[in-house]
Amino acid sequence: MKVISIYSIKGGVGKTATAVNIAYAAASEKNSVLLVDMDPQAASTFYLLKKEQKAKGLPDKKNLENLIQETDYKNLDLLPADTRYRQLDSFISEMKNSDKWLRKLLKPVKKQYDYIIIDCPPNITALSENILKNSDAVLVPVIPTTLSARTYEQLRKFFIEEKFDHKKLHPFFSMVERRKIMHLDTIEAFSKIHPECINISIPYNAEVEKMGEYMGPIVWRYPYAEASENFCKLWKKIKQKTQ
Repeated sequence: MKVISIYSIKGGVGKTATAVNIAYAAASEKNSVLLVDMDPQAASTFYLLKKEQKAKGLPDKKNLENLIQETDYKNLDLLPADTRYRQLDSFISEMKNSDKWLRKLLKPVKKQYDYIIIDCPPNITALSENILKNSDAVLVPVIPTTLSARTYEQLRKFFIEEKFDHKKLHPFFSMVERRKIMHLDTIEAFSKIHPECINISIPYNAEVEKMGEYMGPIVWRYPYAEASENFCKLWKKIKQKTQ
C-alpha cells in the first residue's frame, strides 16, 4: 500500500481536481484505490458521492472500514469528508506517539488497497503535518505565478525545518495557460531551481471547472481532453516514483 497526498498551502490551485483524477486514473489500471477526503470543503466527496452521506464519526482504526463508501467507479472507494474532522487536530496533538497516527489509522485496510490518495486540508495543522510525514509521496500543484511558486518554497522550507523527507515533494504545474508569457517564464525559472518538478502540466480547462456539474473526474467524462491525458501521465509518473 502506497500513500500519495495531494497538498498545497494555497487554495484554488487544482488540488482536489488532481486528487479525484489521479485516484480515478489509478483505479482504471485495476488498482484498488481509496480516496481519503480530509479537506473540510468536502469537494472530493461532492464529486464522487451522488447522494449525501450521513456522518458516522471520527475515523479510527476500529471504525475505519465502516466509514468507507463505494463510489460508482470500479476499484475506487472513498472515505468521505466530515466537518468533525477538524477535531482531529487536537486529538492528534494530545495523543502519545502521534507521529504514526496516519499509518495506524490505515492499518486495517492496508491489504485491501494498493494506493491511498489523500486530498489534504489546505493549511499546516497537526493533521496535515501527520499526513505529510507519513505519505510516500506528496504531489504539490503549483499555478505558474509568483505567489503560488512562493508557497512551494515555503512548504519545502517547512519540510527541511521539521526534518521531513523533502525528497517526497513532487511539484507540478496546474491551471497552465500557455498563451500567458508570465506562465511560461515562471515554469522555466521554477524548473531550473527545482529539478524535482514533474515535467507534466495540467492546462487550464473549463471542463475541469465543470466537474461539479457532471459530478465526476474529467478523465472519466472526457478521456481524450488534454487535461485528462496529462492527469493520466501525472499518475504514471508519481506511480514510478513510489515503486
